[in-house]
Amino acid sequence: MKLVKTEDSVGQVLCHDITQIIPGTYKGPVFRKGHVITEEDIPVLLSVGKEHLYVWEKKEGILHEDEAAEILKEICFNDHMLASEPKEGKIEITAAEDGVFKINRDALIRVNSLGEMMIATIHGDFWVKKGEKLAAMRVIPLVIEEEKMEAAKKAAGNSPILSLLPTKHRKVGIVTTGSEVFKGRIKDAFGPAIMKKLQFFDTEIMGQKILDDDMQGITDSIMEFIHDGADMVLCTGGMSVDPDDKTPGAIKATGAAMVSYGAPVLPGAMFALAYYDYEGRTIPILGLPGCVMYAKRTIFDLVLPRVLAGDRITKEDIARLGEGGLCMNCEPCTFPHCGFGK
Repeated sequence: MKLVKTEDSVGQVLCHDITQIIPGTYKGPVFRKGHVITEEDIPVLLSVGKEHLYVWEKKEGILHEDEAAEILKEICFNDHMLASEPKEGKIEITAAEDGVFKINRDALIRVNSLGEMMIATIHGDFWVKKGEKLAAMRVIPLVIEEEKMEAAKKAAGNSPILSLLPTKHRKVGIVTTGSEVFKGRIKDAFGPAIMKKLQFFDTEIMGQKILDDDMQGITDSIMEFIHDGADMVLCTGGMSVDPDDKTPGAIKATGAAMVSYGAPVLPGAMFALAYYDYEGRTIPILGLPGCVMYAKRTIFDLVLPRVLAGDRITKEDIARLGEGGLCMNCEPCTFPHCGFGK
């Protein structure tokens, strides 16, 4: 830090805020700490009585906070995102379209562990809307060594830390199982509940097949939807461990690769997920437990956006849902801006 005449300060970095007072009208910073002084700023500085300034002297190998923030943006920024201009050393990233927000968590931890810099994000693996804030980043000091920012690049790896997977148009088939529905003893409640959730996304419902508790019939119906071009098949009913509940076995009988039968989420413990490869496509098959009919938020809300965005869900992903997997049934419900699934 050094003291310079205001007229000689062009290109230097302010070490303190410069306050402007207009009696009865305004009091606030006309320039903030970290501002790089331009020729146009000199008359303004003189008009507020600043004939001398404390500035950081620009040195080789030392970056201003705005320059460093740009580097942090570069290691985070990806397609389908927008970034703000640096302001007071901070850059914000927002979603350019609807999609599922993904984070390379290991890379994020590596960069944040370096010290003197930070990247803060919202939770990953959740659906976000266009314009929603995703992340903000800055370095802590006003200036930072260039070599530390090179270390941040190395820690981040070869791919951006953040990504946004747009949800795509999906054709969906629904297979509903249960003798009570098939024989008309009760009215189907699964179909309306599922269709209500699907309407928020770009989906096309191919149809709903209502079946008795017949394993072969369920398997055949799943395969019919797949052969007819379904991008996803949702199976409802028959998901518990009762002898008459055939759906998990029917999904497995298709030859699909089972990811999980059961999830550490309430509501939604009896959830099943499998993937079927067909003609170069991978079709997710979801077995939805009864809670999807009546509970406001369930395992279905956590996995549906990811499936629609083509985000392959693993067994580890399902297991990780245990922390935060207990829905508190809050009133009013603020999902996804709550702890469920996080």
